[in-house]
Amino acid sequence: MLRSLYSGISGMKGFQTNLDVVGNNIANVNTSGYKKSRITFQDLMNQQIKASNDPTATTGGTNASQVGLGSKVGSIDNVHTQGNRQTTDRTLDLALEGDGMFVLSSSPTGNDDLNANTVSFTRAGNFYLDGEGRVVNSSGLFLLGIDGQAITIDKEATNISINSQGQVQYNSADGELTTAGTIGLAKFSNPDGLVKNGNSTYRNSANAGLSEAGISAPGENGTADIVSGALEMSNVDLSEEFTNMIIAQRGFQANTRIITTSDQILEELVNLKR
Repeated sequence: MLRSLYSGISGMKGFQTNLDVVGNNIANVNTSGYKKSRITFQDLMNQQIKASNDPTATTGGTNASQVGLGSKVGSIDNVHTQGNRQTTDRTLDLALEGDGMFVLSSSPTGNDDLNANTVSFTRAGNFYLDGEGRVVNSSGLFLLGIDGQAITIDKEATNISINSQGQVQYNSADGELTTAGTIGLAKFSNPDGLVKNGNSTYRNSANAGLSEAGISAPGENGTADIVSGALEMSNVDLSEEFTNMIIAQRGFQANTRIITTSDQILEELVNLKR
């Protein structure tokens, strides 16, 4: 059978995955804290038709002749560039200006072990108060402070404020200014190595390069400052994604044409017997 048939098939599979990545980026263009994905390709093995020859006293050297056997997906990367900031004027909407992620836990008592299965990370800063006054995200995960514990605000609190260093303050029932805690951030040397959990959260991996400092206060150990009353939006660029979509579509069509042409050649060979 023709090698071009298998090359065309591998190309179709790769561009189908490319379209999947582009489609997911476009679907999340308005998702707070979403980080876009990109795809890269690698060539498959090459079949050697003729080996290379070394130069001799009477002849020059010759290069090898190889025929490629298609392509494959090399990687699907998460691109953790800063997203645009959208002002909401809501105190518990928090945007990060710089590196780092909010630390979340499914345990109400918190957890300072950032490798635990109960701990996850996010750039989506839309937070809320539950019935016990604890700060949670839209999935009900608890926002952790620098002490590894969930941040809790008194039910009778008024004038809640959060400064750029992550200090959560409010006025108690008797009007006294009270500090509920300081929001903690985790920093990674390779955030691309984080694994997506869904629900705009990530989990740690051995390749993410979690800072030895663990949970840090905003502005310390290279972590971001917090902007209250704003959200970091998706870093998806629609114009870029539509361009990538066109490239993927044309690439897919070109590979189907390779298969069609190869099939026509095989048909001619079969008809030689007639």
